Amino acid sequence: MPNGSLSLAASLYLLSYDPETGLPTAAHTALLVRAAALTELVQRGMLTDADGCPCPVADAATGDRALDGLLELIGESRPRSWQIWVGHQPRLTEHAVRDQMVAAGYLRAKGKRMLGLFPAREYTLERPEPVVGMRDDVVRVLHGEQPVAEVSERDAALVTLAAAGELRTVVTATDAKVRKRRILALGERCGGMGPVLEKVIAQVRTALAAAVATAMLAATAAVTAT
Repeated sequence: MPNGSLSLAASLYLLSYDPETGLPTAAHTALLVRAAALTELVQRGMLTDADGCPCPVADAATGDRALDGLLELIGESRPRSWQIWVGHQPRLTEHAVRDQMVAAGYLRAKGKRMLGLFPAREYTLERPEPVVGMRDDVVRVLHGEQPVAEVSERDAALVTLAAAGELRTVVTATDAKVRKRRILALGERCGGMGPVLEKVIAQVRTALAAAVATAMLAATAAVTAT
């Protein structure tokens, strides 16, 4: 699976890994991956908006098991808003993407025991070079002088979702402040298929940012309580 064929969700999943340590860096990767999957399905015309809820296009299929699994899940579920779908069972999409990355050789799975008792699996980056290349490309979009109008919708989505999801391997806290205007402009670019879909993608980004903030607050509270 060459880099160019990676879904938006898979790219962001891999970018959540530190190429130097080979380990994941974000505790909320599932939210980021789900938001990326929703965004790509909107960009590809597979999901439309129906009264504020995602609705799969009839007979829509991407050929990507993770994306098609999400289409099926949405199609078989009761109507839920875009914001709710960002956080509704997001690990289903994350695990589907993770398994794809293992099969493609980007990740390596190995067994371990939690607390020395319970069997579990640990996933580490097997091929750091492509991830370094992807990270450099995304950072170049964020910091470069290329006009926003010339940035592809996919690359614009990579930057804006990484910023909304606080993916610090790509968009640092300083970047989020100093490059705020560019990030906002890229956000408008990644929803450039029309006002309705632009609004939908903006909702997904806002929901992702809110979900990540809530998760981080909960983690901080748990640490404080111990």
